[in-house]
Amino acid sequence: MHTIDILIFIAYLSGIVVFGSSFYSRNKTSVAFTLGNKSIPSWVITMSIFATFVSSISYIALPGQAFQSNWNPFVFSLSIPFAAFMTVKVFVPHYRSINSPSAYTYLELRFGRWARIYASAMYLLTQLMRTGTILYLLALTLNIITGWNMVTVILLTGVSVMIYSMLGGIQAVVWTDAIQAIILIAGALVSAFVILFSMPEGPGQLFQIAGENHKFSLGSFKAGLTESTFWVVLIYGLFINLQNFGIDQNYIQRYMTAASDKEAKKSAMWGGLLYIPVSMLFLFIGTALFSFYTANQGMLPDNIQSDRAFPYFIVNNLPVGLTGLLIASIFAAGMSTISTSINSSATIILNDYFVKNLKDENREPGSMKVLYISSFLFSMIAIIVALAMINVHSALETWWKLASVFSGGMLGIFLLGLFSRRVNNTSAIIGVIAGLLVIGWMSLSPFIFPGTILERFANPFHSYLSIVFGTTFIFIVGFLVGIVSRRSR
Repeated sequence: MHTIDILIFIAYLSGIVVFGSSFYSRNKTSVAFTLGNKSIPSWVITMSIFATFVSSISYIALPGQAFQSNWNPFVFSLSIPFAAFMTVKVFVPHYRSINSPSAYTYLELRFGRWARIYASAMYLLTQLMRTGTILYLLALTLNIITGWNMVTVILLTGVSVMIYSMLGGIQAVVWTDAIQAIILIAGALVSAFVILFSMPEGPGQLFQIAGENHKFSLGSFKAGLTESTFWVVLIYGLFINLQNFGIDQNYIQRYMTAASDKEAKKSAMWGGLLYIPVSMLFLFIGTALFSFYTANQGMLPDNIQSDRAFPYFIVNNLPVGLTGLLIASIFAAGMSTISTSINSSATIILNDYFVKNLKDENREPGSMKVLYISSFLFSMIAIIVALAMINVHSALETWWKLASVFSGGMLGIFLLGLFSRRVNNTSAIIGVIAGLLVIGWMSLSPFIFPGTILERFANPFHSYLSIVFGTTFIFIVGFLVGIVSRRSR
């Protein structure tokens, strides 16, 4: 890296930490820390929701996936409009009527404390894996570009985000998210244009090479649930995005920071829809890189593939100054999601596990103490997860599989409570047990059963479908048991 690029990156990282930490003076109460006193502008919330959706998983792994295969991951984005519609019509009014910082207060009101603890625990596990994956990808990028030690980068990034997230609370998170969203979009656009106009025979050559190699394909349309076909990714996207918008604390906490229901709905809708063109842009970058290096044989070393292709291009093919901007863009994408996870997880830990045990006279100082300690511990564990992920083959594949496992069918129990009045506490428990058994079988049998007499019973379906089958079983079993129990009375 040129000295100018390093200075741009350092200036960005330092600026974000200082700016986020400056909100400390407005962050003296638990309401300010978790909800920003419900005074955050809607456009900031919109950009924050979008930045939460986009991460280094998108910025590095989506181009890597398109470079390696095709546009199959874009099918995931095609499910967003339905999830955004459900958010405006159902989820935002629902949560704002409950008026709790925690997304899982409703589950306790509907089924009891066990449901709240179950869902919040699954959420925390998911966020730890998500944050760890993002930290790993950020470190991978700098390792390729500068040769810096990945462990050092993971520690530096994790601690930096932790500092401003702890000091500034949700206000620091959403305002830095908004800035980072603008930076990451600008960086992606610059990359796309540079690649497009760097083709030896002009922009048309890019599309010619990509078309000849079927790089714009959305995947196979054949029936079947064993491969990453169009239909498998679409089904997965529908369930994951409904879970994101409907029961994920990262998003619901933002609905609650808006001053009114109208502003919350507007932010949720546009924050989600903005991801569609941006994800298309990321995939285009990956496809463009494939065409660029195909047209320039020998420029890409044999050991640079998948997630490493885009970072390699940034350091070797961009002009001085733009490399620093692109590195800042990648870190903007990652840091925005990490800070969100830290703040939202601390909010969950306080409201779902500790707030009821705090005495009235000690509630506010006690709450702030829990929020600070939770932010610190979550950050440290996420750093450990990131260190454990070094040398994985594809971060996007790994993240999607882990998301299916740790999400644990949370959406199923929420849908049970929301859409079926017949389901009681016992029915919900039986449904959750059935769903977890299915998820356990789908997740573990491919590793445990092969080579044993149970090999024929190993999960034949694609791993993305764990959340689909788990959610479906929770809902159907809980609903049917509810009907039977009511009739037997």
